[in-house]
Amino acid sequence: MLIRRLNEAGIRRLEEFLNSLTSETPFSYAPDVLTDPVTSEDTGASIEIETKKFANRFEAAEYLHSKLSDSSLVDIENDRGLWAWLAMFYFNELCPPDRDGNRKPGDIARWIPDTGNFRKYYRHLLAGPYRIYRMHHDNPSRAMILMCQPIPKPGDIVEQISARQEMITNKAVVEAATKLYFDDKTKRPRTGASGKGPGSARRLVDLLNQFDVTWDMYSMSSSELISMLPDEFSKFISY
Repeated sequence: MLIRRLNEAGIRRLEEFLNSLTSETPFSYAPDVLTDPVTSEDTGASIEIETKKFANRFEAAEYLHSKLSDSSLVDIENDRGLWAWLAMFYFNELCPPDRDGNRKPGDIARWIPDTGNFRKYYRHLLAGPYRIYRMHHDNPSRAMILMCQPIPKPGDIVEQISARQEMITNKAVVEAATKLYFDDKTKRPRTGASGKGPGSARRLVDLLNQFDVTWDMYSMSSSELISMLPDEFSKFISY
């Protein structure tokens, strides 16, 4: 299908649909919203998008980057209608039913990007990983700890690091987090990386905020940052 964008009427339809899913009378998925000229519009770019299953956020971001990065579209990251359309297009992938057949779409920012709020922007299930991939496209694997999760379940590590602009734009910080918390064998975050425990991603963010007052972290390497961490991180550093 050629990629389109939802207009304001389409975005309202998407919101109504998502809100209905947590009510006693959920609406059925209506793909006509994607092509109906009343709810969608041509982007001006001939980009063919396919229905796909993605193993994780990385695969989704890599695919979307390959489709969008060299296109004629401008200001892609701030195009609410485009990302709302893509979220609707991949709805079944992004919001699978549970055992009882119920769907839990979560916060609206997961579907319609809050382009005016950096902290919330990364909650969008597709725009968030796309932006991370684009920022680190010279070496996307550096950001794997933020991209290895299933698309519908980004998790605590993503929330802690991605919502902070000074963290997510710093290559050394992102690489350090991946070195500490990404398990190359399981391709998943290591046990103890999430939550509030010693050496967790939350603790890393707290410490880096303190370091940032004294040191220029943009001038440091990931190894230098890791060498400054206290003993509570030793269980991750020793991997």
